[in-house]
Amino acid sequence: MPELRQNIITREWVIIATERAKRPDQFSKKKKETDILPERDSGCPFCPGNEEDTPPEVYSVRDEGGVWRVRVVENKFPALVPSGEPWRKIEGIRRSMNGIGKHEVVIETPIHNTTIALLPLKDIELVLNTYRMRYIELARDKCMPMIIIFRNHGEMAGTSLVHPHSQIISTPVVPAQIRYRMEIAMQYFDDTGECIGCHMLKEEMKAKERIICENEHFVSFVPYAALSPFHTWIFPKRHFSSFGNIKEEEVKELAKMLKTVLLKLYYGLNNPDYNYCIRSVPCDEGELDYFHWYLTVVPRLTKTAGFELGSGMFINVSIPENDASFLRSVNVEIE
Repeated sequence: MPELRQNIITREWVIIATERAKRPDQFSKKKKETDILPERDSGCPFCPGNEEDTPPEVYSVRDEGGVWRVRVVENKFPALVPSGEPWRKIEGIRRSMNGIGKHEVVIETPIHNTTIALLPLKDIELVLNTYRMRYIELARDKCMPMIIIFRNHGEMAGTSLVHPHSQIISTPVVPAQIRYRMEIAMQYFDDTGECIGCHMLKEEMKAKERIICENEHFVSFVPYAALSPFHTWIFPKRHFSSFGNIKEEEVKELAKMLKTVLLKLYYGLNNPDYNYCIRSVPCDEGELDYFHWYLTVVPRLTKTAGFELGSGMFINVSIPENDASFLRSVNVEIE
């Protein structure tokens, strides 16, 4: 029988459509000939040799010979622009602000035909440390309280360039969804004296059936009320609310965990399209007892339709416990 489940962190309800559920292996993506790419593409602005085709570089990691391993550049077509002072305008029901902010691209590797799941661990650490360094730097701008770090992989996830890259956007406002989740977490802390994220992590580790894997500092699991097939959360075991405060040893363990999860998806589902993003507290909030940052990975295996649009409620045609079991069974080697 179908079941409705609620995620305590988001308060979102989801329909687990057991009558329509697919086996986990049925979500495997079919390989296309267009997936075969060269190691370097002369027409790609992110490939080595084409650095003049990108906007100004704001950060890079280079080897002893000066060859770059990770580059951060301004987005050529930014959602927000960095010049000017933010202003607000209110005219009746019309409320607006000028589009001030930062929009950066993290070029994760010089290699065109790879993906972050296939990079060596040390290179993934470089990417994550780059996220941390840019987060800390962008957080210095007190007019930009929110920093979103995200990655789009594949056409269904919204990517326009196949060369491995992530994006970072800082905004002058905190989005309503994030404010709402903070309010939920604050109310839970007021009622129980416990962080809602810590509570969920403790319960998931106790239940074990939705755990994918864990290491010294992180746990990955498919949430009890996952909105979509193979929706995965990576939680730090240590409670802290700002990604910017991640420690060096935690970056190393996060790299292992992220590579493990993405490799399991890569081999288990044949390299599906996905998004991942880091959900962290607004920069001006400092460390909070009630908020727990985490990284979410959302494979794009199904499409939203009229019911989701009309209700705001998702229908998940996969069972979270089965998804986690399937990913646990996918053996990968971390190098």
